[in-house]
Amino acid sequence: MLLLEHPSVITLGAKTRHDRSNVLETPEALAAKGIALFETGRGGDVTYHGPGQLVGYPILDLKPDRCDVHRYVRDLETVLIDSVAEFGVEAGRIGGLTGIWVGDEKLAAIGVRISRWVTSHGFALNVSTDLTPFGLIVPCGITDKGVTSMQRVLGRPVSMDEVAEALIRHFKRVFARS
Repeated sequence: MLLLEHPSVITLGAKTRHDRSNVLETPEALAAKGIALFETGRGGDVTYHGPGQLVGYPILDLKPDRCDVHRYVRDLETVLIDSVAEFGVEAGRIGGLTGIWVGDEKLAAIGVRISRWVTSHGFALNVSTDLTPFGLIVPCGITDKGVTSMQRVLGRPVSMDEVAEALIRHFKRVFARS
C-alpha cells in the first residue's frame, strides 16, 4: 500500500473524464489557483486531493478468494471507519453511496480500479485538509451532501503519521496481511 499526500489536484474518474460538468471552474482558472486537473482510470466522479489528505493506493491481487468488487470497497470502508474511530471520530456508511461519512459530510472518498483482479487507486481520507477547494467541484457528483475532515470534526489537529499507522494496522487486519 502506498500512502501519500498529493499537491492540490482535481481528478476525474473514468466515468466522467470526458464530462466536466461537476468541475465548476475552467482548467485555466484552476491553474491560476495552483490546482491541476487530471483524468484518471479510477472509478467514481470528480474529487479534490491536496495537502492534509491521506491518499492510499492499495495494490492487491484479489484472486482467488476476494473476487468481489463490492466486498473490496466495503472492506476499504471498514478499514477507514475503524481507523478514524481510534481518534474519536464516529464515521459510517450511507446506503447507496461510497466512502465514509460523518452525518451528511463525506470524510473519505473511495475510487478504485481493478484489472484482472489486481487493485489500484484507492481512497482519500481528509485528515487536516483545507476544504475550500471542494467548493470548486461537485464532489463525487453528490449535490446534497458536504465534505469534512478529521480536524474539523474533532476541533483539533490530528497527526498524519498516527493516522497512517492506524490505517496500516486496520488494513492488515481486514485484508489478513502480515
